[in-house]
Amino acid sequence: MASAKLLDMLNQAIAREMQVSIQYMWQHVQWKGVEHFAVSEEFKKIAVTEMKHAEKIAERLWYLGGKPTIKPSPIEVGDKLGEMINFDVKAELEAISMYKEIMDIALKEGDAATREIFEEIEEEEEEHHDFFTSLLEK
Repeated sequence: MASAKLLDMLNQAIAREMQVSIQYMWQHVQWKGVEHFAVSEEFKKIAVTEMKHAEKIAERLWYLGGKPTIKPSPIEVGDKLGEMINFDVKAELEAISMYKEIMDIALKEGDAATREIFEEIEEEEEEHHDFFTSLLEK
């Protein structure tokens, strides 16, 4: 049986994944200019990946006896390109940190399946972080 702390953190992860899925999709829609054409599809692709993360985490949470949240964390879209990307870098860093904590808790509780799920998701979050930080360099 999963601890209340792990179940709560899984719900926080779902809320975060929903947040960034919406955030990245709106940024994809609102971003203008020449750079838009170069990266717009990647924003949309990442948004869809984040929603798939939310689904995978929700399925695990439900299996463990929890009830998945339907409320995203606060969404920070931004108005200008630099602001958008800074919000995105921050969101990915927060996710990486949270997911490492979830993996540690899962390991302590002997929950190999949850740990494995978050290892895969955390690796993708690092790729997203790399993408967003590379945009800041331009």
